[in-house]
Amino acid sequence: MKRLNKEFPDPQAPLTHRNAFELLLAVILSAQCTDARVNTITPLLFPKDRPCTPEDILALGEETVRKIIFPTGYFNSKTKAILGCAQRILELGQVPDSFEELIKLPGVGGKTAQVVLAQWFKQDTFPVDTHIHRVANRLGLANSGKNRDKTERQVKASVPKEHWSALHLQLVFHGRKTCTAAKPKCRSCPLNDLCLWPEKNL
Repeated sequence: MKRLNKEFPDPQAPLTHRNAFELLLAVILSAQCTDARVNTITPLLFPKDRPCTPEDILALGEETVRKIIFPTGYFNSKTKAILGCAQRILELGQVPDSFEELIKLPGVGGKTAQVVLAQWFKQDTFPVDTHIHRVANRLGLANSGKNRDKTERQVKASVPKEHWSALHLQLVFHGRKTCTAAKPKCRSCPLNDLCLWPEKNL
């Protein structure tokens, strides 16, 4: 963690957003899609001059939303989730700030809920994406096979709660920059001597 703090001293949320609602929709769009691509789509979906509201999304309508988000993939299910979330949050009056309430929203699972809680509401959470799952298992922080939920439980059990949110982003960035899925840059990795992965490129 000390080395990751030095490598990524102030990790910032990679998805561009101006309020909790925009972040929620951006995280929904990021499923099976890169953050970089999502950041090119959300400016087309959100108002340019002010933060997006549920009313803005509902006013666009299903056909327009689907057309805008088409490049992110899984556009039919994402359109349904986005419009469903907009309607529900309009009824609630705000984006919920609890895990239990967030996962009740259409199309919102545990990972999405935890990202919103960590990055907007500044709560201690540790959502696990494909990068974190890979990196945590390579480093020896987890030994969970293909089970991401197990990865989450194992890392949470070994890392103090107050470090979860920062470590989440640091492992994502480390997985993108160095510990990539194909051809990881093991020789330049700041964690090389701590890593337990038997397939390291030495």
